[in-house]
Amino acid sequence: MAKHKQGSKGSQHVSPAGKRLGMKVSNGQDVDTGAILVRQRGTAFHSGEGANRGRDHTIYSKIKGKVQISRKLGKKVISVK
Repeated sequence: MAKHKQGSKGSQHVSPAGKRLGMKVSNGQDVDTGAILVRQRGTAFHSGEGANRGRDHTIYSKIKGKVQISRKLGKKVISVK
């Protein structure tokens, strides 16, 4: 008899690595220029004043200031002022 299982069963329980998504700063926190505020898939958060959105939907700071999280027309908006 074989000591190890053969075929696809041997590598069936391998999980992919986490992508480290989510909020990187909190409301009222001081940030520098270029600081990453949120990493996300899609636009759960939208960029406001003083923030930009990257091509992978990452929101980052354009200016140095305080993070402000609010709602505008039902959307969650992150600004830096």
